[in-house]
Amino acid sequence: MKIALIGHGAMGQLIERLAVEKAHEILVLLDGNDADLSATELAGKLSGSEVAIDFTTAEAVRRNVEACVAAGVPLIEGTTGWTRQRNEVEKIVLDGDGAVVFGANFSVGVNLFYRIADFAAELFAKFPEYGAFIEEQHHSRKKDAPSGTALKIKEVVSEHVEVGDVAATRAGNIPGTHRVGFDGPADQILLEHLARSREGFAFGSLMAAEWIVGKKGFYEFTDVVDEIVKR
Repeated sequence: MKIALIGHGAMGQLIERLAVEKAHEILVLLDGNDADLSATELAGKLSGSEVAIDFTTAEAVRRNVEACVAAGVPLIEGTTGWTRQRNEVEKIVLDGDGAVVFGANFSVGVNLFYRIADFAAELFAKFPEYGAFIEEQHHSRKKDAPSGTALKIKEVVSEHVEVGDVAATRAGNIPGTHRVGFDGPADQILLEHLARSREGFAFGSLMAAEWIVGKKGFYEFTDVVDEIVKR
């Protein structure tokens, strides 16, 4: 694939390395120097790309989506913290016949964890003496709290049982830890996903990029994983 990489921070650099290892080409590389470009100017730079991957900031998501739709380039949107704009962004994509895959988390393990949490919550819904809770931990540089991943887990679990506020911790260099617990009068069951590095997120974003080429529409990364699981 010919990839346009929007953002060249820690995640962008990791995606660049893995993409090259998988024999893909980084055709366009956009960094902080391009932050002030308009959507039209950005669209012009995307020419020739087969897919774009964005790991920048929540404030830049709408511009990046508009640019990719205008350029006819599918977008993998890995940035978090923009879910309040979701309906607006989805309309831009669908009205423009574009293609976007977004997700609270592009780790394959986390997306399988969603399915495990869903199944567990469905079981525990039959036993009201157990109370559900969600905890998450991340490095001190992460801005959004609770994380998008934790909110997605809460959304999944809440389909079956009541969940209170998510407990969020920001400290040190924690890559990312998410827990779902069910606490009863005599015992506690704890499910945990522990990220050891950002490589899982980069791998998942490339998987989504390979999947979206040739498609139209507005998808979550869970759609990509679900299709693989059902094969």
